[in-house]
Amino acid sequence: MTDTPADGLLTSTATTASAEAEAQAGAGTSAPAGLLGALLPAQRWTPTEASLLARLDLVAETELAPLAAANDAAGRYPTESMAALRAAGLTAVSVPVDLGGPGVSHRFFLEALVRLAAVDSAVAQVWKVHDELTREILVYCPEAVRPWLAGELLAGKLLGLAVAESGRTAADPWKTVVTTADDGRRVINGTKIYTTGAAEADYVATWAFDPVAGAGDPFLGFALTLVPAGTPGLTVHRDWDALGQRATDSGTITFADVTVDPDLVGSVPGRAPLPQNSLRYQAGFAAALLGIGLGGVKAASGFVAESARPWVTAGVARAADDPMVRRLTGELATDLAAAYALTLATGDLLDAFERGELDRTTLAIPIYAAKAAASRAAVRATSEIYALMGTRSTSSGHGLDRYWRNARTLSLHDPVDWKHAELGQYLLTGQPPEPGVYT
Repeated sequence: MTDTPADGLLTSTATTASAEAEAQAGAGTSAPAGLLGALLPAQRWTPTEASLLARLDLVAETELAPLAAANDAAGRYPTESMAALRAAGLTAVSVPVDLGGPGVSHRFFLEALVRLAAVDSAVAQVWKVHDELTREILVYCPEAVRPWLAGELLAGKLLGLAVAESGRTAADPWKTVVTTADDGRRVINGTKIYTTGAAEADYVATWAFDPVAGAGDPFLGFALTLVPAGTPGLTVHRDWDALGQRATDSGTITFADVTVDPDLVGSVPGRAPLPQNSLRYQAGFAAALLGIGLGGVKAASGFVAESARPWVTAGVARAADDPMVRRLTGELATDLAAAYALTLATGDLLDAFERGELDRTTLAIPIYAAKAAASRAAVRATSEIYALMGTRSTSSGHGLDRYWRNARTLSLHDPVDWKHAELGQYLLTGQPPEPGVYT
């Protein structure tokens, strides 16, 4: 870990100067300002992390928040918001120290997701995918690719993901295929869905099956290729129309004889996926859900103070003094705070696992619990905040429905009931969860 941000975009934005000065004044411990106040336990940060979080808060308040409702209404990639994160150097925070980056902790990654999702959860999910790809590709890619890719990331290039497919079966799990042409270039054909971040990424991280490499062992056939935006045959259909997380623009992408240079190989056969990848995804979803819940409660608190009325029999003049409003606010906030503390703690476990200090089961079980707790707390909070605010809060002009729509949609990414069942399996039988795409 370094205490000085890397050169390039990490220090190039003049607007971050005041945020960095504020971070230095409070470096050490801090909690997300304005979310639940002292109810969220303060976290310890290195000076670099404190500075980056202050920078993130400034960008979120001044550039992301004013665009959040419009991003949701448009339902397309949040171009301006991602450009703001890029300009502030916040898209390169997970480039490791040995490659010129700050190499922030997993706890930082989760905290950043909470803060981003509280403002715009679609932006948070796009950033999440980019950051996770940054962390993992630099581990399992060919050694010659590492310095080049790190340079691209430090220069502000963005990664999007194309992995999910429809119509998969156990006998035929991968329909997108990559072959090698006579000149060594990779040729990709197939269709991907749920392509978060890929719509306007600089490189689409595309998983496909190589039938030659996987002839003897299918595991060796899983291949990642970094497909540059605008490559002939790559078509982004912009057909995303989900209930929530609209601005992730996670629609369909087709590959028709997409030909890519061999130096854009993103994985070494057999080296990917990493055993912690799916668990990191789960921890990240927990953090994003928490951010949505916290953002919803914060928005509701402002509405209660400014626009809500107390119930007629409460005997008070302000809705904030209504005992039922107070009780429910405290209950929702308590569930979110508990899930937040558990989720942030898993960041330390991820770092410890990568240092070889604990086994996968010891990492997986707390992350499963965090995902389950965050899902439940966020979905309930974003639904129940209307009971705090009253009927007038349901007016479409307030845009408060996006918190529930986003939480409900994101919570469906993988069924939380399976997390409960897998936790129960471990507690009742001692059998740990088997590694998989979502386990």
